[in-house]
Amino acid sequence: MQNSNAHQRISTIAAHINPRNLQMEEDGCGLSRVNCRAKGGSPGFKVAVLGAAGGIGQPLAMLMKMNPLVSVLHLYDVVNTPGVTSDISHMDTGAVVRGFLGQQQLEEALTGMDLVIIPAGVPRKPGMTRDDLFNINAGIVKTLCEGIAKCCPRAIVNVISNPVNSTVPIAAEVFKKAGTYDPKKLLGVTMLDVVRANTFVAEVLGLDPRDLDVPVVGGHAGVTILPLLSQVTPPCSFTPKEVDYLTDRIQNGGTEVVETMLSEPLSSCASVNFANSWPKESAAKAGTGSATLSMAYAAVKFADACLKGLRGDADVIECSYVASQVTELPFFASKVRLGRNGVEEIYALGPLNEYERMGLEKAKKELGASIQKGVSFIRK
Repeated sequence: MQNSNAHQRISTIAAHINPRNLQMEEDGCGLSRVNCRAKGGSPGFKVAVLGAAGGIGQPLAMLMKMNPLVSVLHLYDVVNTPGVTSDISHMDTGAVVRGFLGQQQLEEALTGMDLVIIPAGVPRKPGMTRDDLFNINAGIVKTLCEGIAKCCPRAIVNVISNPVNSTVPIAAEVFKKAGTYDPKKLLGVTMLDVVRANTFVAEVLGLDPRDLDVPVVGGHAGVTILPLLSQVTPPCSFTPKEVDYLTDRIQNGGTEVVETMLSEPLSSCASVNFANSWPKESAAKAGTGSATLSMAYAAVKFADACLKGLRGDADVIECSYVASQVTELPFFASKVRLGRNGVEEIYALGPLNEYERMGLEKAKKELGASIQKGVSFIRK
């Protein structure tokens, strides 16, 4: 009897960590892997992270494992997913973690998901043009969204893969082709711009960033990022010099991280013993790459808001890049109210000062070209 119980426990753990087949198959213990759950697993939502082994994906996956609203967490990537899954699965939180490796397991990873988060792709690196980044990540996002359209067409989709200004339109075109497009459920994650804005404004004013809410609208790259400093909550006043400084720093936060990393030498430990064996995301932290940890934090903060909306919480309001009629552009980032169907309401920009109106015109010009580039990638 004891041997039988031990065998069943071992099979249960193995099924969580490495579910080779999620069909309704039974092993020798009568354990159905598709229904396999950890003892004490709590009810909640099913979440998939696509690109879970990358520099953003790993900390993002870890933080989602800590979220009490998540009951099942699927981790997908084309490399290294088994190790990441095994590691994160040891955390004593309620979510059951399952790993999926390679294109052949993408559909299994997506089936039945309520929320799909996409950090997959390459980060922006020094010397890389936006065209370089686009050409690589556009194809990745297209493939993943084709899988979503087939396996979980009703899921809310959070797009992190850059350039977001173009990858969200790419996702929309893929879903339109598949006949599954619901603009309320496709959201570009611009939360990092808000997180940075809250932090940088707090530094200037000597406040706690958790007490601030700085709306950031437009897009998610350079001048398309428009912080509305006239609408900060609680109301704050800034000198013209502070407005210039804050706007520039918020718009170029990613560049700040890349340039800082370039100026940092490898640690002595890494340069002597481990430089050739570190995974690529660790190497990125040693001198090349883009923001990963703050991006993961911001992505999880936004994902949590989406899950609270799915749960039915009232007044869940965040900034996001979505299909919109706020401007003449088909996509635009602004404040939205999240609910059971995704985006329940999109808010107008509100009164802008002259500085912000000029910034809006600059943002729209560049954003329009980025949107068209994404649409053309699918329609070509």
